[in-house]
Amino acid sequence: MARDITRRDFLNGVAIATGSLLPLAHAQPLDANIFVPPPPPGSGPDPSAMDPLLARGITPEDPSYYPPELLGMRGNHPGSFEAAHAVRDAAFWKTAGNVQDTGEEYDLVVVGGGISGLAAAHFYRARAGADARILILDNHDDFGGHAKRNEVHIGGRMLLMNGGTQDIDSPYPYSQVADGLLKSLGVDPPTLAKECDDPLVYSSLGLRSAVFFDKETFGADRLAVGNPGGGDDSNRGARPTIAEWERFVAETPLSPEARRDIVRLETADVDYMPGLTSAQKKDRLWRISYKDFLLQFAKVHPQVIAFYQTRTNGEWGVGIDAMPALDMWAYGLPGFQGMHLKPGATSHMSYTARGYYSTGGSYKFHYPDGNASIARLLVRNLIPEAMPGDTAKDIVTARANYAQLDRPRSAVRIRLNSPVVRVRHLGDPATARQVEVAYAAGGKVHTVIGKGVVLACWNTVIPWICPSLPEHQKNGLSYLVKVPLVYTTVGLRNWKAFHKLGVGYISAPGSYFTDIGLNPVVNIGDYKSPASPDEPTLLQLGLTPCRPGVSAREQYIAGRMELFNTPFPTFERNIRDQLGRMLAGGGFDPERDIEAIIVNRWSHGYGYEYIPLFDPAWPKGEQPNVVGRQPFGRITIANTDSGATAYTSVAIDQAYRAVGELLADASLEKAGNHTTAAVRGAA
Repeated sequence: MARDITRRDFLNGVAIATGSLLPLAHAQPLDANIFVPPPPPGSGPDPSAMDPLLARGITPEDPSYYPPELLGMRGNHPGSFEAAHAVRDAAFWKTAGNVQDTGEEYDLVVVGGGISGLAAAHFYRARAGADARILILDNHDDFGGHAKRNEVHIGGRMLLMNGGTQDIDSPYPYSQVADGLLKSLGVDPPTLAKECDDPLVYSSLGLRSAVFFDKETFGADRLAVGNPGGGDDSNRGARPTIAEWERFVAETPLSPEARRDIVRLETADVDYMPGLTSAQKKDRLWRISYKDFLLQFAKVHPQVIAFYQTRTNGEWGVGIDAMPALDMWAYGLPGFQGMHLKPGATSHMSYTARGYYSTGGSYKFHYPDGNASIARLLVRNLIPEAMPGDTAKDIVTARANYAQLDRPRSAVRIRLNSPVVRVRHLGDPATARQVEVAYAAGGKVHTVIGKGVVLACWNTVIPWICPSLPEHQKNGLSYLVKVPLVYTTVGLRNWKAFHKLGVGYISAPGSYFTDIGLNPVVNIGDYKSPASPDEPTLLQLGLTPCRPGVSAREQYIAGRMELFNTPFPTFERNIRDQLGRMLAGGGFDPERDIEAIIVNRWSHGYGYEYIPLFDPAWPKGEQPNVVGRQPFGRITIANTDSGATAYTSVAIDQAYRAVGELLADASLEKAGNHTTAAVRGAA
């Protein structure tokens, strides 16, 4: 445990910086709904000082520029946020120097190169014509936004893991627009799942779900294998028997009382609210947390709360203390089987719980690198030279050519490492014909002109870079606090310890990382997932830095502060400690078996989803996301925040809406010198 593992954080001879981050803390809010940390010391317009590629003089034009292979701190990586923080804190323009006009003019400028921004460019070009000039600006060193790709090479083998958005999956069926976009890219999720998924590999090796009980929370370190409830984000499968649960809890360090309460909660048909009608029960259940339901109505032992506390972290970014009991009934958590609740969703349920309960969700497919493959397919569609290949399968092993992203000859250009610091109409927003967009790059500030702008970035940054917005719209944008989370990818020499222990997924409700699992086996195109425990593999560890006891929004803000204050060595130490303790019985040695670490830190991760326990029921049209996304002159807004949730399908739908609003302006109908008929006629 004392060895400095950072000596392994090299890739193709290139060292990866793992320095500590500068701390942030809360300052005075702009208004009651906006919390603003102060700037880190020395923040300025140049992000290259901390970005591991730019700091070494490697730009997208360099053949060695390939962000998916970077180890160390990724996600909202150093260099991606400093300029925005300085703008927020009125420090940026004091040191920015002279603004340089690039002389570039575009039909459309998109701020944000995530799936929503890439989809906006796709939809705009489909309507305005193939030679419409489009510029996409992004603050990160890679495109894709939250849909990031982790590409690790161990023993000469390329291994893939999602660094962010994990699956094609949604609580509701994909809309005609979102499904149509996937189909236009060649993506047919049901067919891909049938042809590429190999879910029997792990089960054929005897791997099951397990729970790790840590000594700090439960009194002893113990790995209990064969969790009947699965232990992952939901428990919607077949109902396990009393005997199965009794066998499992007997292997835990829980007290006899807690063991009995878990078995009762999971298997007994008990009505914990006798004398009330189904409607009365539902009305009461949405007003209390699942934790309070378990304590006050099911009367469980406090250790039971610790066992279930993090069950919802992966879906909502908070634990059961901040999730309504009614949502947990819909989501499939235990304790409701004897409550005689009539089927049917209600308006007092979250988007996710209501959707999965009422529709069963969308089709599902997991690319080995998550929805990064969707982002890469969109880039191929927009700039074919940047992404070789031509199918939804060969995209997985295609190596992007970043030098082709920002070529003057291209109708569509993607400019990375370029955080936008100001967006303003040239003239009165009601009559202006152009929008100026300023961005920081290379220690300087540059401007471009767009006939229209789609802001496909985080809602919370928009009021700062576009201060001329109406105040009520700023407040709407600022309400939707991003959900912080961390997806950590750990490269292993082999996974013999998992095989020996008989586990493939581990829930660790009291530990630093609460979810640990092997990447699902997907064989697609030329990519073959590891199938033997002797082969190297990638492991994903999930962390949501919530703070139980306060509202979800307050927990997200506190969690973001924690992430900004946590340096890479702290993550590294917890990874090595936790894996060593959990897998000790399988002979796992952190020093010997860990080959690489990528910490995908998403301080601004999931889009905010309204939680009935804390958020009011606004009248239709007055929800903060609806108020915030209203068009403002030639500026429209597209992102998952605009849909008040965090799904890829929503990112696509919101991009389609934003482009439609932009092109609805009659003055833009000839964008790119195309005819009105061409703009109106293309769907």
